Amino acid sequence: MNKTENPVQILPFENRLLTAEDFRRLSEVPPEVEWFANLTNKATRRAYENAIKDFMRFTGIQKPEEFRTVTRAHVIAWRDDLTYRARNGSTIRHRLSALASLFDYLCEKNAVTHNPVKGVKRPKVDSQEGRTPALGDHQARKLLDAPDGDKLKTKRDRAILATLLYHALRRDELCKLTVKDFKHERRGVPHLKVSGKGGKTRYVPLHPAVSGLVFDYLESAGHGSDEAGALFRPIKNNTGSGLANAITPDGVYRLVRAYSSELGFTIGAHSLRATAATNALDHQADIAKVQEWLGHANIATTRIYDHRKTRPEDSPTFKVNY
Repeated sequence: MNKTENPVQILPFENRLLTAEDFRRLSEVPPEVEWFANLTNKATRRAYENAIKDFMRFTGIQKPEEFRTVTRAHVIAWRDDLTYRARNGSTIRHRLSALASLFDYLCEKNAVTHNPVKGVKRPKVDSQEGRTPALGDHQARKLLDAPDGDKLKTKRDRAILATLLYHALRRDELCKLTVKDFKHERRGVPHLKVSGKGGKTRYVPLHPAVSGLVFDYLESAGHGSDEAGALFRPIKNNTGSGLANAITPDGVYRLVRAYSSELGFTIGAHSLRATAATNALDHQADIAKVQEWLGHANIATTRIYDHRKTRPEDSPTFKVNY
């Protein structure tokens, strides 16, 4: 490149996309607002928003700039109030993490001199045991058989429950599946293309039992050729000229809760992920492979689902022989 050449192309003033007023307004956005706007994951945004709103209610903060007057004493008082309100250790730790993330950003922007959350003791949580209940094999089989009949909703629900129980997907991951993701192949083997946390994509071999149920659902729903469209949709959107929106995570939660309640064990959708992970590990699946299968960044998270060490039959007690 010629030394006199400018690598940045300057657009004529009349071609600018931002008005002068927009440019000025964006340059004045407080870093507190900028931090939140930069959270791209919907689940993270929702959780962090709840945490920050709770802190603002407790402290009486009304303007973004007021965060710059927060001290460690304010954070400790909030933590103690969360404990008084009977929030569990995991919730308190998560809310403190959300607040810490905000102040880390403010430090980076030189809006504050230090992070007041640092040094605040957090409640201990037993990270070796998962709190999400996993179903036994007999309960999982009952849940798979719960949607009964040949109606479109029944076929869809059977396919959804099977997809969750055989592939350990998160609710958001299931809702993001497109028809093309279901028809993906690798080396001639059918796979699900899963869009996971942090924009990471993983490929999960498609279980034969699930394949048949999903194809049966698509044949009845009539959107099997819409490869760019959502795989699982609300029933009202599957016919006529209705919209082709995906079923929502809340919709999946309600679906699982309704069928499990009918069977006498009320659970949420995440329990199906825990069930699949626990079942795979109990049947001697390699834990590193299970980590990749679940899309966990850290194998310590996967170990939460590994209950093999707690099985009575494996205890040294039964190895003692006098």
